[in-house]
Amino acid sequence: MERILVTGANGQLGSELRVIAKKYSNYEWVFADRTKITLDDLDLLQTQLEEIKPNIIFNCGAYTAVDKAETEKELAFKVNHLAVELIAKYALENNAKLIHISTDYVFDGESSVALSEEAITNPINVYGESKRAGEIACLKENPNSIIIRTSWVYSKFGNNFVKTMQQLMQERDEINVVNDQIGSPTYAADLAKAMIDILESAEWIPGIYNYSNEGEISWYEFALRIKELGGYSCNVGGIPSASYPTPARRPEFSLLDKKKIMRIYNLEIPNYKESLKKMFR
Repeated sequence: MERILVTGANGQLGSELRVIAKKYSNYEWVFADRTKITLDDLDLLQTQLEEIKPNIIFNCGAYTAVDKAETEKELAFKVNHLAVELIAKYALENNAKLIHISTDYVFDGESSVALSEEAITNPINVYGESKRAGEIACLKENPNSIIIRTSWVYSKFGNNFVKTMQQLMQERDEINVVNDQIGSPTYAADLAKAMIDILESAEWIPGIYNYSNEGEISWYEFALRIKELGGYSCNVGGIPSASYPTPARRPEFSLLDKKKIMRIYNLEIPNYKESLKKMFR
């Protein structure tokens, strides 16, 4: 029986994979939190991989504190670059399949059309730089890897925009949300299913792929949809990013083009409205 190692097991995507794993008992699943897989200690990480001996690695673990990364650059690069490099090397040497999760933050947000996998990367914050360095190292060390770039991830697990909005809309009469950052949300349960579909498909075709739900919206429009589904009475206002400064800059436009993953792996990608409804249910 093939053994699947899921890093970042307690994160949004790792938690959704844990739910979906029950339907895939043809694999032996190892869900590794920070105690089982230590991404910020490379010597220990090597030892842990050798002990677990996975045939398949879903690398969902990452340093994702976007604003904190501006002052914790070394740690962000250790987890998002050097640990990925080591995992990719291990996968190649041990003939293990690797799906590594990356981000829309590898782009600068200057585009006005949906970004394909070939679009030029130019991160504008430390988190994006560290994730791009991880992508480069992953494919250099192991050209047989699959990298999935995703965006605006939410789930019923962990901390995310949807849950924050639900809480604020119940606590406050009025909130403001940025209306000039454009992209598309990703329901982690949909991405988890897509990863398994790729794993189980007839052919393994390495390279970079984009995955998010369908739809082009701003965070403000996303908040309005959450308000509607939750039946909240809170007033939601739209504001420019300049009115809500953060330590790390965000790309203004990071809509991902999903044609490649749909064509090669024959995936059907739900519209964000359908997936949001599913999470609310």
